[in-house]
Amino acid sequence: PAEPTMVLRLKFLNDTERLARVRPGDTVGALKRAHFPGQEQQVRLIYQGQLLRDDTQSLAALHLAHNSVLHCHVSQHSAAAAPAGPHASADPVRAALNVGSLVLPLFVLMLAVLWYFQLQYRHVFTATATTFLAGLTLLFSFMAFTMYRR
Repeated sequence: PAEPTMVLRLKFLNDTERLARVRPGDTVGALKRAHFPGQEQQVRLIYQGQLLRDDTQSLAALHLAHNSVLHCHVSQHSAAAAPAGPHASADPVRAALNVGSLVLPLFVLMLAVLWYFQLQYRHVFTATATTFLAGLTLLFSFMAFTMYRR
């Protein structure tokens, strides 16, 4: 007996929708291959606020019902695609000068230097300054671990 089909609504960021006829036994990867050929690595599917990371997971395991909505994000940039054109040589320069990637190491270095001075020149630091430094370190540690936990 053939597996029954169901319709899923693929909703995009610009509020457009596409209907996808699937079987419950189909996997997330098969859905991406069927409806986004050649873009599988660029497509992110979200169901009930959860990113569907496992392409081997079946749609039945996700408890998708007929007419369920899957939110779709299609990235315009592919890691495999090489830049072409006159700006191709400027991209490595922009990547090398990306200051955003230096913020975390610079902040860690700044905290390390402040702790070094606090330990070496304890008489200069008041109790309030030491408490503030400890709080800033705890806050930064918490933020870093939650952001890079993935």
